[in-house]
Amino acid sequence: MAFSGLSRLVTELCSTLRHNGSDQRESPQKHYLEGNMPTQTILITLVALLLFSYFLGRKRSIAVSMSLNEGETPLHSRPQYYGYLVAIWAGMPAILVLTLWSSFNAPIISSLTVASMPETQNTQSADSIGLMMNEIINLAESGKAAEHSDSVLRNAATHYQRLQGISSLAKTAVVFAVALVGMLIGWRLISPETRARNKVETVIRWMMILCASIAILSTVGIVFSVLFESIHFFSSVPPTDFLFGTTWSPQTSMRSDQVGSSGSFGAVPLFLGTLLISAIALIIAVPLGLMSAIYLSEYATPKIRAFAKPVLEILAGIPTVVYGFFAALTVAPFLRQFGEMLGLSVASESALAAGLVMGIMIIPFVSSLSDDVLSAVPQAMRDGSYGMGATRSETIKQVVIPAALPGIVGGVLLAASRAIGETMIVVMAAGLSAKMTINPLEAVTTVTVQIVTLLTGDQEFDSPKTLAAFALALGLFMVTLLLNIIALHIIRKYREQYE
Repeated sequence: MAFSGLSRLVTELCSTLRHNGSDQRESPQKHYLEGNMPTQTILITLVALLLFSYFLGRKRSIAVSMSLNEGETPLHSRPQYYGYLVAIWAGMPAILVLTLWSSFNAPIISSLTVASMPETQNTQSADSIGLMMNEIINLAESGKAAEHSDSVLRNAATHYQRLQGISSLAKTAVVFAVALVGMLIGWRLISPETRARNKVETVIRWMMILCASIAILSTVGIVFSVLFESIHFFSSVPPTDFLFGTTWSPQTSMRSDQVGSSGSFGAVPLFLGTLLISAIALIIAVPLGLMSAIYLSEYATPKIRAFAKPVLEILAGIPTVVYGFFAALTVAPFLRQFGEMLGLSVASESALAAGLVMGIMIIPFVSSLSDDVLSAVPQAMRDGSYGMGATRSETIKQVVIPAALPGIVGGVLLAASRAIGETMIVVMAAGLSAKMTINPLEAVTTVTVQIVTLLTGDQEFDSPKTLAAFALALGLFMVTLLLNIIALHIIRKYREQYE
């Protein structure tokens, strides 16, 4: 009965492919626009085939198990593992073929299209051929190739459509043929000697390794991309000027006689402004967050804790643009008016306004993580302290906080990273002026704000002005790495003492 269902599936697939092939011979352009099976449709059909493979393998394993005589070796694994095994054999090779085909399909078809054009077109430069191929692809996708006045481009677009139709038809046929062959192989592997569970778990383990490798390689790729662009920047600007310069004016002159474009790339004011605003935010967030965590974990009743902790964590879900509006429209005017009452000169956009609001924003990062690690301290340590005659406050200071210090440091580090990487609040409340100052009442800017400013709009990626954004990103990465090293040192020190 399973083979009859499989044969019906093969028959329907072959009839569909023959129908698509006849449509392609009649009208290649119509086939390209209407008859091709998109990759999404192939994936959905492939998922349905995998489900069919699973139930087919499971049913086959049950039938094999029931047909065994007494004394014969039973099946090694449960029926669902044999279903998974058949689905894996049907899906993994087909998905691999589909991925490779989709990756190499476009460049191969483009190369074949260029090769079919007259020699006068092939002798052009690579940039000219690339622009011409973009026009050909646009013509082919719009379906207006036959209306174009240029016969060369019209014929090339028609040829491109034909190749796309052939490729799509072949891709559909090959993918499903591989899936059906894999399903047949998995179906034939169902026997008492096949250790299906071990094979399935091996595949799952390698899939987890692949996912972990993708995450690691993505991080490495980001680091190297920033590093290479930074090296390109430092080939134009000396590293000493960038690291120790005190003037930030990234506007470079386009002509030798142009004025007002100094092109100074001293990043010290940017990093100083970043550290100033982050320090103000941490001065606000760390005490408030840590004290609220101590209260929730050690003093609050279960009812108060169940209400207060979710309300406190709502702060982490508010968009940063809302915090920016709050800082620009409420906090900054209040600080300016309050400063005038005290005889102080407070700028309309100040580091203090941005730091205060940013500190409120990152309180949940400190509070929630600190509360979790404080609650995870074993009750036996508290009971032992109470047994020695210590009060609750002494127990918290001498036992609970030191034991939970690694987790608290992790929460503070997360909050610091969040503060260093914040952009919207700084743009709206602290301004864009790069000043060499540690006065929190003046307007400053940060590294992230300047990165956004340098990369906004149409920019040339070979100019020092744009490449400076990558150098700033590299510097910010080094600062974050230094914070991680310090935090790991503290964690190792106290783990050796309390574990």
